[in-house]
Amino acid sequence: MKADDEDTVRWTIFVPKKTDVSLRMHLAQAGLKRGSLSKFVAEAVAWRLFDLNVAASKAHNKDVPSDVIEDEIEQALSQVRAERFATRA
Repeated sequence: MKADDEDTVRWTIFVPKKTDVSLRMHLAQAGLKRGSLSKFVAEAVAWRLFDLNVAASKAHNKDVPSDVIEDEIEQALSQVRAERFATRA
């Protein structure tokens, strides 16, 4: 991630010193490169948002039988596959 990229913003965040040291040691052992810290934070945020969305979906669908959910997923996949492969023909 480049600092001058139009799609990036600068954040100021505060984390415990122990977290900072642990993360920087991990990144250094993995061959720290310019932008590694920003990339790590961006990926961590993306994963956390994904996790929150999954938890919200599970809570929303807790009373829906799994076979109904699986049928709806299969219908959606079939539709997308039909559209995707129809454009290739």
